[in-house]
Amino acid sequence: MKVCVLGCGTVGGTAAMILGASGLFDEMILGDVREEAAGRIAAACKCKTDVKCIDVNDRESLKSAMKDADVVLNCTGPFYEYGPKVLRAAIDAKVNYVDVCDDLDATMEQLKMDDDARKAGVTALIGMGSSPGLANVIAKYCAENLLDRTDAIDILHVHGGEASEGAAVIKHRIHSMMMDIPMFLDGKMVTVRLFDESGKALETEVEFPEIGTYHVHAYPHPETITLPKYIKGVKRVTNLGTVAPPKYINLIKDVVRLGMTSKEPIDVQGQKVVPLEFAVAFILSQREKLLKEAGMTQAMGCLKIDVKGKKGGEDVTYSFSFTSKGAGMGEGTGIPAAIGTILMAQGKVHGKGVLPPEACLDPMDVLKLAQEILKRMGAKGIPLIVEITDKKGKRRVKLEEVIPELA
Repeated sequence: MKVCVLGCGTVGGTAAMILGASGLFDEMILGDVREEAAGRIAAACKCKTDVKCIDVNDRESLKSAMKDADVVLNCTGPFYEYGPKVLRAAIDAKVNYVDVCDDLDATMEQLKMDDDARKAGVTALIGMGSSPGLANVIAKYCAENLLDRTDAIDILHVHGGEASEGAAVIKHRIHSMMMDIPMFLDGKMVTVRLFDESGKALETEVEFPEIGTYHVHAYPHPETITLPKYIKGVKRVTNLGTVAPPKYINLIKDVVRLGMTSKEPIDVQGQKVVPLEFAVAFILSQREKLLKEAGMTQAMGCLKIDVKGKKGGEDVTYSFSFTSKGAGMGEGTGIPAAIGTILMAQGKVHGKGVLPPEACLDPMDVLKLAQEILKRMGAKGIPLIVEITDKKGKRRVKLEEVIPELA
């Protein structure tokens, strides 16, 4: 089989290494506009590779790279710019597709292509990273196996301390703070805005196991628009998160509050300055100082999925936390991306069309493969911290107690 991996940064590189070592693929196409980045990944892969310089804005170049592949994994970002373009090319090429899209607006555009994908006989698994991705899978497992009735799903996350951040990351963060954010509250889809009362009402303090307590706010991730469709009876789905340290994310918020986000140049002492470009440069200039002040010397993060409902007539909350120290978002996103791609190649992604993880994956297929891959990488297993809150109080339990198939 042949796989095409587009985007050879940390996420795509991590996924490519896992795919190359899986023994499932005879050949891997590695495509990136930076051919040298693809070449570095190719040199370390354990299968035959073909490096291509691909500009995802060039539709014909994309289709040419995809045409002989059995599955395409798209790791090119930002997804609000490239996600729909690459999916459209995959549908036109009639090639099955996986991506890690976490952008709400891009996801909505991709879901509009569902009929086209069905007609082309294409299965497109979108949002197969951590959030969205693993978060959706865990929520589905809880709803189907642990609770009699699912009332609420709260997806919570914090990360920070990565070795570097580029201008694109900051611009994406600013973009996310300025848009309408869908949330599923009281059984209805509503929109909130970060700095309005509607958004402030959702802000809360969250204790992330082994990481600490952080103030989280509304995030425009796509779980809030897909999970209500597939988790029967759920009344609340939220996505709340932040970036550490707090002074860093607050600086970005302040820039947005001050309105320094215009792309129109203004005159400053005879020089044309674009407010957004200045703001991004200033934020990045302060990052190292703020990390040092906070004592953050390595990347850290936690994705926490709280699923609340009824079991045996009693109120129960299951909390699943993926906590990491020393590893950035790239690894946490690249591993599930590889899992989705392998399952696609194995015929374990069910249905045709454009589908989120909870619509087309068996959670146990994902979790068993995750355990296998992580053990092969030297880990003891899935680094999941599980907590249960019920009438007995809050307690931590072993993963095998709630998912015995992983024992």
